[in-house]
Amino acid sequence: MYKNSRGRPGVALAAVAVAQFAVALDLSVVNVALPAIRTALGFAPLDLSWVVHVYALTLGGFLLLGGRACDLYGRRRLFVLGLAVFGLCSLAGGLAQAPWQLIAARAGQGLGAAAATPATLAMLTTTFPEGPRVRALGVWSGVNAAGGALGVLAGGLLTQYAGWRWVMLINLPIVAVALALVRAGVPTEARPARRERLDVLGAVLATGGVGLLVTGVVRTDAQGWDSPATWTMLVAAAMLLAAFVVTESRASAPLLRLSLLRSRWVAGANVLVFFSTAGQFAAFYFVSLYLQEVLGMGAAATGAAFLPFSVSLVAGTLVATRVTAARTPRASLVPGALLAAAGLTLFAFISPDGGFLTDVLGPCIITGIGVGLVIAPVVAAATTGVAPREAGMASGLINSSRQLGGCIGLAALAAIAAHRTGTATDPDAINDGYALGLAIAAALFVLAAVVAIVVLPRRRAESPAPQPTTTAENRLEGMPS
Repeated sequence: MYKNSRGRPGVALAAVAVAQFAVALDLSVVNVALPAIRTALGFAPLDLSWVVHVYALTLGGFLLLGGRACDLYGRRRLFVLGLAVFGLCSLAGGLAQAPWQLIAARAGQGLGAAAATPATLAMLTTTFPEGPRVRALGVWSGVNAAGGALGVLAGGLLTQYAGWRWVMLINLPIVAVALALVRAGVPTEARPARRERLDVLGAVLATGGVGLLVTGVVRTDAQGWDSPATWTMLVAAAMLLAAFVVTESRASAPLLRLSLLRSRWVAGANVLVFFSTAGQFAAFYFVSLYLQEVLGMGAAATGAAFLPFSVSLVAGTLVATRVTAARTPRASLVPGALLAAAGLTLFAFISPDGGFLTDVLGPCIITGIGVGLVIAPVVAAATTGVAPREAGMASGLINSSRQLGGCIGLAALAAIAAHRTGTATDPDAINDGYALGLAIAAALFVLAAVVAIVVLPRRRAESPAPQPTTTAENRLEGMPS
């Protein structure tokens, strides 16, 4: 579809890795800073979680649009545009003086990341041939995992020694490095001879539906599951998402080609990553709050407590990359999901009288290795059999499933934990709520393992995902990618 001059794959991989590190970092870097942000800006308790939710929501809601835009307008262009928006909104967040300003900046960060993230994965998918591609995707997955894990450590150190504003401002030098690398190593694609219409309606329906779904789930901690307001939002969300499916089935150039989901690799990977990320995001949230609010650890100490998890996660990612290259993604996904479930089950036995060595260290190592074994191969599974000209679409889909799983999972489990805690403020009640949330997170990883066993093929060989049959899409068949 595009005519590319030869780029520099090593530099391109470095640019992609740096950019994805920043995007992943922002999913967790603010977690430890939440108490400081609440004090500094005067957040209401029920509104504070939106500092986390709104970033994941806008990122997940617009990833499909960003992925399709990559295919139509150029991966490098979307990468640069997304990073620029991400950097400017990071600056705005670091200068925020009121809760609404910070939430607006976080939403803008999510929009920028929604353009840059699928571009990073699509560039790797189309730049590297199959053998080196597995290793490149392993680097992408490892950096993505490390960014999310090290975000907790960075957030703690920055909050305690530099101030909470630096959890936002730290993105500026990272974005500058990524933009310099992409300028040096990634060529600009020629504009396609025929530009297809971007499915903006599909993006509006998908984002609106997901937004209402997350809002309805989040507000159950104040309104309850039996509230008319809650069910109004959930029903409206279901209607918008149903309209999205109908729209995509009829669109000549859909945001998401539904027949792509006929591939067991694509469908299985997206369902699996939804469950696993829902458990992972919630676990980060509960453990960081447990360390601070129950054990009384400071922000820096809380960040340092996640270092064993980060190291274990990177180790698991390295192992998964080798296993995937030698066998199939399934060979790593099944044991990884079960190992993460075991670690989170141990986490569910936390106690108000516990400590780092007795309640946190062991589960951190086990969970970290398991999550690493899952994160790396799921991306390879999600792009298996996908045509290069739809690499952005597949990339947007898997990243959307990842972010929406995390956003909805965190919202649902936080609401369940809050319901268990009730109005009590003593450490015993707070601990019970967090323990319940961690137990449910373990169950979500068990579901992910079941999906890997039942849905994913045992062998790598599978025919490519069914190709488009509409007239508009058939015109693309002869275009080179």
